[in-house]
Amino acid sequence: MTFTWPLALLLTLAIPIVLGAYLLAMRRRRKQAVSYSSVALLRSVLPRRSRWRRHLPLAMLLASLAVLAVAAARPQLTRNVPIGRTSIILALDVSLSMCATDVDPNRLAVAQQAARDFVENQPAGSRMGLVVFSGFAQLAVPPTTDHQVLVEAIDGLTTGRGTAIGTAMLKALDAIAEVNSEVAPVGDAAASAAGGGSPVGPGSPGAPPPPSRPAGAGGFVPDIVVLLTDGANTRGIAPLDAATLAVERRVRVYTIGFGTAQPVSLMCSLQQLGGDLQRGSLGSGFGAGGGFRAGGGGRSPLQADYGTLQRVADETGGAAYTAEDAAQLGRVFADLPKDVTVQKRLQEVSAPFVALGALLAAAAIGASIRWSAYP
Repeated sequence: MTFTWPLALLLTLAIPIVLGAYLLAMRRRRKQAVSYSSVALLRSVLPRRSRWRRHLPLAMLLASLAVLAVAAARPQLTRNVPIGRTSIILALDVSLSMCATDVDPNRLAVAQQAARDFVENQPAGSRMGLVVFSGFAQLAVPPTTDHQVLVEAIDGLTTGRGTAIGTAMLKALDAIAEVNSEVAPVGDAAASAAGGGSPVGPGSPGAPPPPSRPAGAGGFVPDIVVLLTDGANTRGIAPLDAATLAVERRVRVYTIGFGTAQPVSLMCSLQQLGGDLQRGSLGSGFGAGGGFRAGGGGRSPLQADYGTLQRVADETGGAAYTAEDAAQLGRVFADLPKDVTVQKRLQEVSAPFVALGALLAAAAIGASIRWSAYP
């Protein structure tokens, strides 16, 4: 225990002063007492009482003085205190490849269920937000403690073309900046650096190298980004370039690569299809039977870019996970950090001492009045 005003403890010097005055008064009363010839007669007329009653009011008064002196010194204890400003931003991939049926019934449905369970299992009052992305990213739910709003947004997800992983990370950083003054907003400057929506990656011309300094060198902020995707970045700023901005803001990014490497058919429900997809304009990448034809470069859009996701997590101080089915994805979400970030802080605990001191003083006064008839 420490004290903000330790000099206030000098008030305890009043205790021996009061005690000395009391003992002196007791001695004077004995000298002024009237002598009786019959002690037995004196005892017979006095009421029966315990000796401790005579001194109990003073004892409670001295205890009150001691406790109030400690309260005046403003005692403090070091405790683990939850950081109320912690935010978890979920960034969920809703590209059309999330309709792949290698995970029953499809990837999006399983991801929705896992994200829903994750939100519902958070402690009450924890703050969360939701970013969804396909060819672009948008903040679907700003950081909030209303978990029902998040669940409803997750249930209503629809798919779109493209996969803008880096842009989703920037949206998540801006969402954190809205509620944490220690995190600078990214704004549109970094997004425009991607060159009008063209894919930008580590091998692209003019792309900056990945950050070389260790993430979180000055300590991480408590807020985190949880990003789930089943593909590779196809639009907007490259994930590693976005990771550089996350490192600068000391925000950890936890990545989840979801799905198998097996080419499969795509099957979305009408609720999961976006408006243009419901009208039947699926684009040239999809066959009539719903199967997917891999594009150029040999990489299937149905497979997550695990290497990039691992580097993003490593650079930002987070962790990278993979999941190929519903059970694995559920375990991944269960392993993610919960909103129970704590730090050691000094908390003043004067109030209990004030209450106890006042109670003892009131008890001393009451006892004195109650037994004042018995000197």
